[in-house]
Amino acid sequence: MLTCRACRGTAGEIVLDLGAMPASDTFPPLADPGPDPVHPLRMWQCAACGLAQLAEDPTTPEEPRGVEPAALVAQARDAVGKVTEAGLLRAGMTVAEYGSPHGGSWLPMLADLGLRSVGPGTRAEVVLDCFGMMHAADQQAAVAERAGRLTDGGILLLQYHSLAAIVRSGQWNALRHGHFAYYSAAALRRMFAPVGLTPTAAWEFDLYGGTVLLAFSRGRGIDHPESIGPAGQLQQQVDFSATALRKWLLGEAERGRRVIGYGAASRAVALLVRAGVDADLLASVADASPAKWGRRMPGTRIPVIRPAELAADPPDAVLLFVPDLLAEVRRQLPELTAAGTSWVSAEPSPRLVAGPGG
Repeated sequence: MLTCRACRGTAGEIVLDLGAMPASDTFPPLADPGPDPVHPLRMWQCAACGLAQLAEDPTTPEEPRGVEPAALVAQARDAVGKVTEAGLLRAGMTVAEYGSPHGGSWLPMLADLGLRSVGPGTRAEVVLDCFGMMHAADQQAAVAERAGRLTDGGILLLQYHSLAAIVRSGQWNALRHGHFAYYSAAALRRMFAPVGLTPTAAWEFDLYGGTVLLAFSRGRGIDHPESIGPAGQLQQQVDFSATALRKWLLGEAERGRRVIGYGAASRAVALLVRAGVDADLLASVADASPAKWGRRMPGTRIPVIRPAELAADPPDAVLLFVPDLLAEVRRQLPELTAAGTSWVSAEPSPRLVAGPGG
């Protein structure tokens, strides 16, 4: 019997089952022949509080190897501006941040506004969590800890990848080991109610197909409307996406076109493994993180290469596993534009997003 990580309820259902998958944050050295260990990867949704969550996670988190993308930095700047305009951030306020293990911080921007950061365990007028709480296996404890850091009258700013966006866009491969919770505003309202906090403001952003920033306080709450389809429909998207990717890559190979991936992100791992794509169909995946160079995608023989290798030998097409990177990478690799390289988004099925004919 499964128990909810937030409310401790036991009623719920498995809404997405990807079977056995390698840990998506473990990039083996290229010389390691494998096979890589695999583990169950399932999403369970609590019937009581509505939280979608990892059913189990037997993996041990590896050292994060990602590089913060420019799109995330730009969104953070936009978010800070909107919260400031709402009058919730003022010079002289104290702030405590729960960061994401994948990097990035709002503290430098908040310092420019005159806010003062405080150390671990110290209460603050502003508690900030940007994609951090989803990494806590015990969601109930994580909620209590963040609420306990707030001073009287303080605000908690919590940013998350919206479950509504995940379902709407068929982003089934957002499910990964180490990411324990997939939030909706309704579920978060129920999760924070026992500690006396309620959402009092909300902002939405296009990042990752749909990101929400909620402000919680002990004041009068608001209802943030989200149109969420049944999370179970994600399961229907799995075979469609995987089959479409493999079919597209086979077609490109038959036409003699060379395809290289970009973005060795966790969401690419399940997609490649489920589609049965290996180095015979996708020769390599480029990534900006030096820590991933000389390694390979988990569960495959596909090597991770430097972006400079793309510039030196432009492929016919780049398969983009993180659509938010498109503008940033095209600016960094003008050689590909000059060579007429096509840019193709891998999700939810391959489609041309820039380049010849785009």
